[in-house]
Amino acid sequence: MDLGLKDRVYIVTGATRGLGNATARALAADGAKVIVTGRDAKSAEEAAAELGPDAVGVAADNADPSAAQRLVDTARERFGGLDGILISVGGPAPGFVADNTDDQWQTAFESVFLGAVRLARTAAAALGEGGVIGFVLSGSVHEPIAGLTISNGLRPGLAGFAKSLADELGPRGIRVVGVLPARIDTDRVRELDALSGDAEAARTANEARIPLRRYGTPEEFGKTAAFLLSPAASYLTGIMVPVDGGSRRGF
Repeated sequence: MDLGLKDRVYIVTGATRGLGNATARALAADGAKVIVTGRDAKSAEEAAAELGPDAVGVAADNADPSAAQRLVDTARERFGGLDGILISVGGPAPGFVADNTDDQWQTAFESVFLGAVRLARTAAAALGEGGVIGFVLSGSVHEPIAGLTISNGLRPGLAGFAKSLADELGPRGIRVVGVLPARIDTDRVRELDALSGDAEAARTANEARIPLRRYGTPEEFGKTAAFLLSPAASYLTGIMVPVDGGSRRGF
């Protein structure tokens, strides 16, 4: 199936590793041109180099108010335009209600929530018909996850913003989608498993609750996200797509 990605230009934030990187790889493999971002310039450049000549690495922090316009400008200067963006950021600090500090909440709000809003707003101003804005969110959009109180507080609000954005941008032919990973085998999920004190036992218990009985791979997530960002998904907008092996029990 031709996803129609050849020569389309995408920004993928938080793409030096994990889910953002897997999506950037899937986009590039189908011929897209990609701006890869990460907080560290060297890591961003190395990640882009692995994708080939049609990828550029840029140091950018989602919480930085100047980052959004700088990324859009880079896409225009290097590749002549912008067709879409996937807004991904590392998960906020874990913890229960009594554990998380005001500083942790503030830091997470700036990067996970406000940074994403700013990136989406800036991209929307630059996109034309056929453009797309994607958000990497979490299963916590639908159901709180124990020990991830900050995520439980911020992700559903960002999903609500995405839905509002889909309504507003739809008449311009611009789509907005959310991707909801659950237990994908990334460094972040392995770190969360380790918080239990027995990472192997935690993984075994989590896999037992997943209908497919295993964690997903970053590549499986990346291919799903790339499809949603592609012209092949041209009539999908305002949706939240779980990539969770069947973990979500609701319809």
